[in-house]
Amino acid sequence: MITDMVITYFAMPVLAISFALIFIRIARGPGLEDRVVGLDVLTSVGIAFFAVYSVFTKNSTFLDVGIILGLVSFLGTVAFSYYLERRGR
Repeated sequence: MITDMVITYFAMPVLAISFALIFIRIARGPGLEDRVVGLDVLTSVGIAFFAVYSVFTKNSTFLDVGIILGLVSFLGTVAFSYYLERRGR
């Protein structure tokens, strides 16, 4: 019972506010590197959202979605960093 209240009144609003702040950072980022880091942080917060939602619904399927999102995010970050490194030469 107390876990549901903490999730409902604290964790979800904090994640929603962080989503909004990250979107602002991505939109106003001065460079491509800042936007890539913003997307990486956005996927990390997305993984946290899936974890919190999984605890709230007591369904472990959403944890698998978070793991897959983490793997895809890692590969995307590596690809972007490789692109940025090659573009600088």
